Amino acid sequence: MPSLIDIRRRIRSVKNMQQITKAMKMVSAAKLRRAQERAVASRPYARIMQEMLSHIAAASVGNDEVTELPLLQVREEKRIQLIVVSSDTGLAGAFNSNLLRSAQKFADDHSSADLRVETIGRKSRDYFRKRNFNVSGEYIGIVEKPKIEQAREIAAKMIDAYSKAEVDAVYLAVNEFKSIMAPNLVLKKILPVELPAGGGEQVDYIWEQSPKELLSDLLPRYVEMSIYRAMLESLSAYHAARMTAMDAASSNAGDVIQTLTLNMNRVRQASITREIIEIVSGAAAL
Repeated sequence: MPSLIDIRRRIRSVKNMQQITKAMKMVSAAKLRRAQERAVASRPYARIMQEMLSHIAAASVGNDEVTELPLLQVREEKRIQLIVVSSDTGLAGAFNSNLLRSAQKFADDHSSADLRVETIGRKSRDYFRKRNFNVSGEYIGIVEKPKIEQAREIAAKMIDAYSKAEVDAVYLAVNEFKSIMAPNLVLKKILPVELPAGGGEQVDYIWEQSPKELLSDLLPRYVEMSIYRAMLESLSAYHAARMTAMDAASSNAGDVIQTLTLNMNRVRQASITREIIEIVSGAAAL
């Protein structure tokens, strides 16, 4: 049985750890609010752009110039580019492990294709490097403070590779913010751009530019926005997962402290009882 000193030392250690986890929870809670505001603010822009693409697609049905745009060309997926948006740090429960497990499953399902991986975040970089994947690019330290310039740089690289037929499809794997309790794991294709079916109310456009010129400008912006929004959503989901994990860690630390305190009281009571027995036995011997 451990001594009283050992148990007291362990209780102090767990209490210090509990203070750290509580502080990390508060930091993530503050960062989550700001990250969530940015992620939510980006959603209307993405939705309106999706609607605009849908209306232009509906209004340009049968236009051969539109179907010839490079970012709309559908090819057999022999060479695939996968973009994985993870975090740079851990301590967020299953946030990264679930994402990387999904990316690994995607790689296994497309084992016959030539797969290249573009990693955003240290966790995904380390995972795919250790498993000898073809890592075409890595971006460390940009997830914590996403900027549109960074998303534009990644998008330009993807668009250039797809336009030159170096890859036949580009997929994006990311944890989107759904709620504080659980993120929404998403794996979607961003290239070739799949124009939405022009259902619903059709807008009668007066064209100042041709549909081809409009889509030539809008499609790259759509890819940029998809990557930028993925970074914003991932940051929000990460802080939500970290806040939940730190809350659970603080609660578990409280349970451990309670158990150790109970054991300490039992050891102390046993020590006192033993001393009383020794005193009584000595007095009886005299």
